[in-house]
Amino acid sequence: MHTLGHSFIPPSIHEDGLRYHGIAPTLSLIYRHGAVETRAYNQVEVFKTATLFAKTEGIIPVPEPAHAIRAVIDEAIRCKRSNEEKTILFLLCGHGLLDLKVCEDYFSGKLKPYEYPEEKIRRLLKGYTGHIHG
Repeated sequence: MHTLGHSFIPPSIHEDGLRYHGIAPTLSLIYRHGAVETRAYNQVEVFKTATLFAKTEGIIPVPEPAHAIRAVIDEAIRCKRSNEEKTILFLLCGHGLLDLKVCEDYFSGKLKPYEYPEEKIRRLLKGYTGHIHG
């Protein structure tokens, strides 16, 4: 399993479920084999994307798939710029019942951007003595 270890404590962000410092063994395996890739997005940008999606599609996405929608938009823009034809599939799920507070925070301007703690993670990995699969 890919993990940042027990000493990494992620800062508080709107997605408590996304704060977990590791990923499932199955997902770790398909990541290692290059079948999936990971992307990190600023939570405020994700909410801007969710708002755009709601305005254009008439569906209000909950935060988790809003991250996927951000990736879909980025990939579509990349394909358009490179004239690449590609089918892009994503999963839109969830009901948002537990996300009302974060939506309120976003629309009232209280939701702050979260930046990936790259330097903190680099320091953690520097002291790592196990094997890292590439």
